[in-house]
Amino acid sequence: MILDDIIGMASKGESEMLEFKASTGMRSEATKTVCAMLNQRGGHVLFGITPDNQVVGQQVGDRTIEQLSAEIMRIEPPAFPEINRVQVSGSLEIISVRVPPGVSQPYQYRGTSYLRVGNTTRKMTSEQQNRLLLERMHGEQRWENQPAKGWTVDDLDIAEIRKTVAEAVQSGRLAEPGGRNAEDLLRGLGLIQGGNILRAAAVLFGKVEFLETAMPQCLLRVARFRGTDRSEFLDNRQFIGNAFSLLESAMRFLLDTIPIASSFESGRMERIDKPLYPPLAVREALANALCHRDYAMGGGSIGLAIYDDRLEVTSIGPLHFGITPNDLFDPHESRPWNPIIARVFYRRGIIEEWGRGTIKIAELVTSAGLPHPEIEDYRDCVTVRFWNPEYTPLQYHDYDLTEQQRAVLTILEQSDGAMALRNIRTILGSQTDERRLSKDLVILRKKGLVTLSGTGRGALWKPI
Repeated sequence: MILDDIIGMASKGESEMLEFKASTGMRSEATKTVCAMLNQRGGHVLFGITPDNQVVGQQVGDRTIEQLSAEIMRIEPPAFPEINRVQVSGSLEIISVRVPPGVSQPYQYRGTSYLRVGNTTRKMTSEQQNRLLLERMHGEQRWENQPAKGWTVDDLDIAEIRKTVAEAVQSGRLAEPGGRNAEDLLRGLGLIQGGNILRAAAVLFGKVEFLETAMPQCLLRVARFRGTDRSEFLDNRQFIGNAFSLLESAMRFLLDTIPIASSFESGRMERIDKPLYPPLAVREALANALCHRDYAMGGGSIGLAIYDDRLEVTSIGPLHFGITPNDLFDPHESRPWNPIIARVFYRRGIIEEWGRGTIKIAELVTSAGLPHPEIEDYRDCVTVRFWNPEYTPLQYHDYDLTEQQRAVLTILEQSDGAMALRNIRTILGSQTDERRLSKDLVILRKKGLVTLSGTGRGALWKPI
């Protein structure tokens, strides 16, 4: 690093990956930042830069570097950032500490873990620390690479195993095994270790009758809702099965349920019908969900939900390894939470290229003329969301409604939630006939403008 590099960095100001200190007299605070950067994407800590980003340097002697190195050695597990000296003028120098992303996260300094939030260094919560510990252990010991206790080859779908190998060989992603013995095929796919069938094999090829009792988390939920929330089902189903059968069931439901967009081309009399959402994009999102979800959560599942205004694919388990939803739409390293399962999906040709799944989804969606998809990581669930550009909220003037019915709809829309009949009547005025109001609500429900939950005096009305 040369002085011009330092000046360029100083001109940008502090950030998640860049911290300035006026001198090594602040080495304790600086080491907290080194610890935080080790716990994230790395960065640089520069000594000799003032709070207003002026590159001034400081006096540096051998003792200066020794004291700084001794402070950094207080980080556990041990880390060895690169320390360099850059001359500014005369006897003044900048000390640069280059911090790589840590390979043994979480790191602690004097018993506390830290992380960067913007250009500040903060203590890590116990939840964040536990997540990093889980990710550190993940490379060696994780749910998918543990033995599936009590499982034998007979508990697996042999035809599905042979189909997977045949397609992998045909695509050139697996060498010809020379036979079709199921146990040998599983071993070739890395699904048997030490004579034990792995849990990954059960997820990929398990028969439904064994999964129902031993691994109920191998579950797919599909639904078509009326409107834009979950207040009313048009269709609602659940499937238990291996990953390949769940993917097939989800795609079948999608093609049976998905809205069809129609158009005409110049010079052609025939109408062109195509699914509103590109099936290949949804299939990619479903495959990602099956590969990246957290199977250790016993009550977990993946979901496919279709609303009037959107389609959502949801999987249980958060994003890991510091990856954010925005990162997924840029080139990024592929770090599947279940690499054994993901590798079999890749060999079968369901996942075309590691690290490009979400980018491919965005390309397919935008090329179809739809808005850019969204990814949300919230409450231990990851949701991929596709928006319907043809959706428009209901326009009540299109309906033959009385003045009171319109007033009721306005009241419900302006409320914070569902309302009881008596509350609606109070707002309309005590002169309102309760029987007439009840009939109006029933009419609005039949027209698909409101929904009802509960019965009797506890019944609540809500707009679609």
